[in-house]
Amino acid sequence: MTFSRWSRRRTRRALRRGLSLFEVRLPSKVPGIGFTARITATVLTDPPYPQSADELAAAIRANLRRAASDIAYGCDPADVATARDVCGRHLARRRSLATEPPVEYEAELTLDLLPDDQAAVRSLLSAQRRQAVTDILRRQTTEAMAQEMAHPAALLVRWIEQQPDHWNSLPDPETVDRIAAAFTQYRPEQERTVEHTALEVIREFLDSFQDPPQKRMVYEVLAAGMRHAKRPEHAARAEALLNGHPHNDAAGGEA
Repeated sequence: MTFSRWSRRRTRRALRRGLSLFEVRLPSKVPGIGFTARITATVLTDPPYPQSADELAAAIRANLRRAASDIAYGCDPADVATARDVCGRHLARRRSLATEPPVEYEAELTLDLLPDDQAAVRSLLSAQRRQAVTDILRRQTTEAMAQEMAHPAALLVRWIEQQPDHWNSLPDPETVDRIAAAFTQYRPEQERTVEHTALEVIREFLDSFQDPPQKRMVYEVLAAGMRHAKRPEHAARAEALLNGHPHNDAAGGEA
C-alpha cells in the first residue's frame, strides 16, 4: 500500500515535469509570422495509467501542440491579446487521450511574439497603412473624376484642354453624350445600395415626364402618398417642388 502511494506520487511528479512550460511555435494567419507559446498541462485522471509517464507526457504534448496550432492559424499577429484569449480558451477545454482507460487533461498557455516577429508585424502594418492611404486617394480621385465627367459640358472642357488645337478637333455631340452616359453609370461603393438604386429609379421616372401638367400630377400623387403614409413633412416638401423650389422650414419658406 505504501509503495503504491509513493509510486503514484512519482508518476505525478514525472508528468508535471514533462508537461510544465513546454514551448511551441505556432503559425498565424499571416504567412511567415508566428507566435511563440509556453503550455502547461494538468492531468485530471489519477494513476495508474496505461502508459509510462514519459510516453503519456509525450502524447499529451503532441495533442496540445496540434490543438494550439489549429486555432492559432486563424489569429492575427497584430492582435496578440485576442490571440491569447482565443488560444487560451481553446486549450482550457478538457480533453482525453484515446487510451484504455482514457486519460483526461487540460492546459493553459502564455503566448507572445518574438522580437523578429514583432518587427515583421510593425513592417506589415506600416505597409498596410501606406497601401490604405494610396487606395483611398485613388478612389477619391476616381469618384471625383467620374462625377465630373458625367456632365457633358465638363467632359467637353476636359477634351478641349487635352487637345493642342483646342477648338479645331471637337468631338461630335453624340460621342460626348455617350462618354458622359458611361461615367454616369459609375457609383462609389457607398452608393451601391438598394436605397441609392431606388433613388436612381425615381429620378429616371420623374425625368420621363416632360410636360408640365404631367409633372405636376406626378408630384401631387407623390405628396398624396406621403400624407397617406403619415409623413406630412415629406408631403409638404414634395408639394413645394410643384412651385419649383424646395421646402425650407428653417427659413420659413412657403410650402
